[in-house]
Amino acid sequence: MDWETLDSTESLQAALDASHKQVVVLFKHSTRCSVSRMALKMTTNAWDLPDSVRPFLLDLLAHRDVSQRITDTLKIHHESPQMLVIQNGECIHHANHSYIDPTAVKAYL
Repeated sequence: MDWETLDSTESLQAALDASHKQVVVLFKHSTRCSVSRMALKMTTNAWDLPDSVRPFLLDLLAHRDVSQRITDTLKIHHESPQMLVIQNGECIHHANHSYIDPTAVKAYL
């Protein structure tokens, strides 16, 4: 799987726009957190979703403004690590820490 990078509010808007055509997964990752590293690795290794699902990765420490925009736009309390499933511009599923499981996305396809 290849993560697309969320590195600006414009790239976030592009991801939200894309969610009107396909399911989008946003993974909020802290590069300083071992739990986040483990969740990201497990998510990447367990990813067996169709190519129609677009995965985006946000480095929280480098792009705090994008993280805040996600919180403001989607009205989902910030956690790290956090996986959000977006469809039609809305968060339809989210999970934090050890509850992150990419297979949960299949229920929304």
